[in-house]
Amino acid sequence: MNAPSAEALSIALLIAVLACAVVRPFGLPEAVVAVPAAGLVVLTGAISPAHAWEEAERLGPVVGFLAAVLVLAHFCDVEGLFRACGAWMARWSKNRPGRLLTSVFVLASAITAVLSLDATIVLLTPVVFATAVRTGVGPKPHSYACAHLSNTASLLLPVSNLTNLLAFSASGLSFTRFAALMTLPWLVAIGAEYVVFRRFFAADLTAPTPDTSPSDQDTDTGPDTADVPPLPLFALVTVACTLAGFVVASALGIDPAWAALAGALVLSGRALLRRQATPVTVLRATAPGFLAFVLALGVVVRAVVDNGLADALGRVLPDGTGLVALLGIAVLAAVLANLINNLPAVLVLLPLTAAAGPGAVLAVLLGVNIGPNLTYAGSLATLLWRRIVHQHEHDVGIGEFTRLGLISVPAALIPAVVALWGSLIVLGG
Repeated sequence: MNAPSAEALSIALLIAVLACAVVRPFGLPEAVVAVPAAGLVVLTGAISPAHAWEEAERLGPVVGFLAAVLVLAHFCDVEGLFRACGAWMARWSKNRPGRLLTSVFVLASAITAVLSLDATIVLLTPVVFATAVRTGVGPKPHSYACAHLSNTASLLLPVSNLTNLLAFSASGLSFTRFAALMTLPWLVAIGAEYVVFRRFFAADLTAPTPDTSPSDQDTDTGPDTADVPPLPLFALVTVACTLAGFVVASALGIDPAWAALAGALVLSGRALLRRQATPVTVLRATAPGFLAFVLALGVVVRAVVDNGLADALGRVLPDGTGLVALLGIAVLAAVLANLINNLPAVLVLLPLTAAAGPGAVLAVLLGVNIGPNLTYAGSLATLLWRRIVHQHEHDVGIGEFTRLGLISVPAALIPAVVALWGSLIVLGG
């Protein structure tokens, strides 16, 4: 196949794969189109078998790590962690929408950072809806917070997001150094989002709840003050030990995926022994269809890169790791994430920025993690969140979502890049 034909085919297949992931026709999984598309780019010669295998080898450990983290998050839910979170939010908010938003920000940020954005979208979002209904609070600001924080709050750890896992492997950083460099950008971005949400949803957050008058909201009473489920200490200890295992494994030069696997085996093994799960349940928790989609998408994106996209982006990608260059890289990554989704964007940009050092790689990460809050198609997490919202019979207007994104994305992205630049100066990059 000649170069123009290979480029056209690769781009067409990438669009088809992403469109299927967005629309999910007939409820089919994303892999239904992605896997045949990956096979087609190889069979037609749009990408060589060697390059396809090289991409699969590169993504293999990342996909394994993701599977272990998904199992860990699923069995934290089985242990009752998210039910306990819902009870705590209801009790602490005391019928006050503003307090409920604060509790959602705290929990969503922590859960996204430690258990990955998938846990926030799939497990916490339904709990937030249920809590809002039980407390008589309008769910809109709080459900939007889950969507935004599944992206923005996933900056902290390599395990927080699939994009982070890819960037972690390309950066050459240790687990602890990655976290140290991203702590300040993480805090700054979340703080900026919180300020934007308080102002954007001011009317929703100051409206009295149906059950209470404004004066009642100043009392310390509220629903769910009794019958609060106990904290699942076994799950919390397992997660804490897993995080410690990430740090130790990284320091010893061992792939942190082994620590994730150990944590997943402990929680899933306990569930199997207590007959709370079956081997099939454990397998389903790994989301094998999504893992196949990630591998296939990587091959299709590699075909697009090999056939001209890398050269085009290389001409506009800023050089260096100064503040202006980091801003340019992050903005380009954010734009690309909204055009082709953040996962393909990071797969395209990492090979182009890795040579410039960790600073450029982390700037890409800021762009592809914060930028997707602008559009539904920016990340797979946002698409999944939209489906969950519709299941709860709540309308999500594209106009409102976009207006919020137009304010929050630059408000979070620009100071986060400045914070990253400062962290690189202080800690070294």
